[in-house]
Amino acid sequence: MANITFRSPVMAKDVTLYAVAGERGSMLSLAKAHKIPIPFDCGDGECGSCLIEVTRIGEGEKMGVNMQEKEKEMLRQLGRISAAEIENAEVHDVPSRYRLACQYIVRNEDVLVCFEGDETLPAKRPAMSLAAGSYKGGLEITSVEMFLGYSIKVEEEAATHFDELGEAMENCGNTEIAKLFRQLAGYSRLHWQEAKARAGSKDVSGHMPQEHMWPRLETPEQTGLWAGDPAMSKRDALKAALQGEKNGFDFYHHIAQTARDPEIRALAKEFADEEIEHVAILERWIAGEETLLRSLEASC
Repeated sequence: MANITFRSPVMAKDVTLYAVAGERGSMLSLAKAHKIPIPFDCGDGECGSCLIEVTRIGEGEKMGVNMQEKEKEMLRQLGRISAAEIENAEVHDVPSRYRLACQYIVRNEDVLVCFEGDETLPAKRPAMSLAAGSYKGGLEITSVEMFLGYSIKVEEEAATHFDELGEAMENCGNTEIAKLFRQLAGYSRLHWQEAKARAGSKDVSGHMPQEHMWPRLETPEQTGLWAGDPAMSKRDALKAALQGEKNGFDFYHHIAQTARDPEIRALAKEFADEEIEHVAILERWIAGEETLLRSLEASC
């Protein structure tokens, strides 16, 4: 038997469960079965939302563990595992301090499991982008119509921007990256249509922001790319797109945290949750591309 103690700021007190070792169930499965509110989205080690901190209780050596590559990669992206810990896991089967609950198999040892509350990002609150900074110093979202007007503008210009990049890449013969940008344009266009559908019969035309209302004179999801480059790598294109999506998340997250109207906050949180899904997709693509590049380098 193993004593698993769960601790979190969203729980009134610690909860200790008695788990049977060897059932091969994950820590997340155990938590779900007993209504322990560990946040999770994918449940498959791809998003990092079920991050936990594990501390062994009692004496003796930690039990060995075989950490999968995707868990190590996700922990690395979250900044929760060091190079030394990765080496220890690979060479000595020593588990790291931070784990993903969906990948942690319950063992015959007593542990304390700590996790954060149900936040949009599990690791830490993100820093605000320059775009989000426009809401400091006077400008405030004061109505649902205003929020939707800004959202429509953000997503429309993001879709147009990625389409223009796709066309530029096609013109210079970089068809792989052109296809990628067209796909990203499609994601933004879905958000754009959703924002317009939410507006419905509401008149938001008077709430469309002008360029001078943004700190960089452009909407937050714009990347730093403006021309076709036949030599641009897939990884560089993905990283530029990732920064734009993070800026978009920051924009909605800031409104969700600061708006006075609860309806605006709820809408902004929905949009922020969708943006963070795009961030997660791009991070997985980047991780896959970097793994491929490392493999190619090792084979040379």
